[in-house]
Amino acid sequence: MTGHGADRELVEEFLQRLRVEDGAAPLTVSAYRRDLGRLARFLAGRRRTLATARPADLVAHLDALHAAGLGPRTLARGLAAIRGFYRFARAAGRVADNPTTLLETPRLPRRLPRALSRRDAEAIVEAPREAGPRELRDRAILELLYGSGLRAAELVGLRAGDLDLHGQFLVCQGKGSRQRMVPVGARARQALAAYLEAGRPALVQGRGSAVLFVNRHGRPLTRQGLWAVVRRHAQRVGVRRAFPHALRHSFASHLLQGGADLRSVQALLGHADIGTTEAYTHLPSEEIRRMYRRFHPRA
Repeated sequence: MTGHGADRELVEEFLQRLRVEDGAAPLTVSAYRRDLGRLARFLAGRRRTLATARPADLVAHLDALHAAGLGPRTLARGLAAIRGFYRFARAAGRVADNPTTLLETPRLPRRLPRALSRRDAEAIVEAPREAGPRELRDRAILELLYGSGLRAAELVGLRAGDLDLHGQFLVCQGKGSRQRMVPVGARARQALAAYLEAGRPALVQGRGSAVLFVNRHGRPLTRQGLWAVVRRHAQRVGVRRAFPHALRHSFASHLLQGGADLRSVQALLGHADIGTTEAYTHLPSEEIRRMYRRFHPRA
């Protein structure tokens, strides 16, 4: 077996372990495959393989990516893929040394979540007012995004059996296949009940489907379809640059502004690290904005 053939086999073993043992999301696995493929092509140009790469080769690869204009987040993810691969290869005895031990992670700029105002968030959620199947579906989707703070992938992955409207909660699959229970508010329950009674049956049209949200052809709604739903209703009420994650951000920000504690919001969002949730505490509340506008001479 050639060195490059052995590389491909080892990469697939690594990705399979990510999927099965670590529960990595499909998007993460795909991104890591691209990152490692990019590295393998770079090394081939230097007449090396993944198994024979030296630290200097990896530094040169990262420098080339930076020179090509890739941002720090993309570089950091690529380095995470490379480090994970070499840890796996070293533990499996497929490489003699781990060439990533001295590599530094690119410094990431702090990006605060973008939240909508309460008025804009509520306007988007209440935009679907008609009683057609798609409008009923869209209202249920928007109520869940803003009322329960679901990620896009979590929402499109919901099955009808994940809902317990009587118990007022749902179960969703978060990152890393971690399950969590999320409360479902009164307005979301009302919208979901209407969708399940009159919207979903009309869209499914007798086809067997366990997925909760379907498109107009009765097939599972995709992430792209979800983006289109949010964008369509945001444009209808004159809100620009709205997307599914903006409603999730707004869910968290408005909870904290209302007095919710950080640990509770962390649990609701499904953040593994409370540091991720802490970003929301840096968002100025409406009360702070009003004080600033009232008292600062340049406000």
